[in-house]
Amino acid sequence: MAAGKGTRIKSELPKALVPLLGKHFIKHLLESVDKSNIDKKPIVVVGYGRDLVMKELGEKYEYVIQEEQLGTGHAVLASKGACKDAENVIVIFGDQPFIKPETIQKLLKKHLDSGANITISTAVLEDFNDWREAFIKYGRIIRENGKIIDREYKDASLEEKNVKEVNVSCIAFNAKWLWKYLEKLDRNKNSQKEYYLTDLWEIASTDNKKIESIQINPKEALGANSQEELAILEKLKT
Repeated sequence: MAAGKGTRIKSELPKALVPLLGKHFIKHLLESVDKSNIDKKPIVVVGYGRDLVMKELGEKYEYVIQEEQLGTGHAVLASKGACKDAENVIVIFGDQPFIKPETIQKLLKKHLDSGANITISTAVLEDFNDWREAFIKYGRIIRENGKIIDREYKDASLEEKNVKEVNVSCIAFNAKWLWKYLEKLDRNKNSQKEYYLTDLWEIASTDNKKIESIQINPKEALGANSQEELAILEKLKT
């Protein structure tokens, strides 16, 4: 997904085109997607600055336009038509440049082998100090009675904010289940008034649907929402 603005990172560019180590965020990620050898043409969801993103990436990818930026669930729903023949869908955010091809392969294998409706990627942190401070506002993974709930930071309680397992937004879905329940998301349930993709975790848990997870290295999961966090990425990769 590459529809967002670079507002918080203080860039006039779409966030996907913020430069990092000589390449744009989205280029780092799409190189990993290409190397994962998943036998489907990647679909890039674009919105703000879409002409710039499409020009930069060229004709190698299929594009879907999200006219309004109403949240992650809304962005994925925009791709429904382009994914109509898919049995499973992998969603990766365009501002996660360090996701590895092996992680994408591992995610898909776990998803297919388990027969889950949702398979998520998480990272477990020892604390939120030093470079790990970049994870403070990530969604928290709440595990209760064998169920997995993703609580957005803005909507988390103080106790939930102390949880050190975070959602890193590299997710596989059963496509039929995904399209059915995306349309049932409620933007009035959260402080941002957006359609949260992560609300699907709670829907699946309530409906006793299967959710699986894989765990990845926290450094691989890092993104950036500020110039300070961007500087952290530069240091960790060099």
